[in-house]
Amino acid sequence: MFAVTRLRATGQDSAEVAAAVVPLLAALATRPGFRDGELGRSADDPTLWALVTRWDGIGSYRRALSAAEVKVAGAPVWTHALDEPGVYLPDEGDGPWGGEA
Repeated sequence: MFAVTRLRATGQDSAEVAAAVVPLLAALATRPGFRDGELGRSADDPTLWALVTRWDGIGSYRRALSAAEVKVAGAPVWTHALDEPGVYLPDEGDGPWGGEA
């Protein structure tokens, strides 16, 4: 499964968010079930960012978020998070990208 956390940051906040994601990803990387993660900035809206992480499963993801070191490392990042669903399961269908054709 993967998680997408969209972040809104402008001006100096953008640099702070980008810097704060580094220790957050390091903290997440120590948690069981973490596969990888990356931060990207929207090509269409420079104030919009996305943090994408990949996990072995929802349980691993949720347990990781409850770890103290992740909460501390994530606080400066999550203050910029948009309030929207962000956990996605892969589509297991038969189409060319997993979904039905």
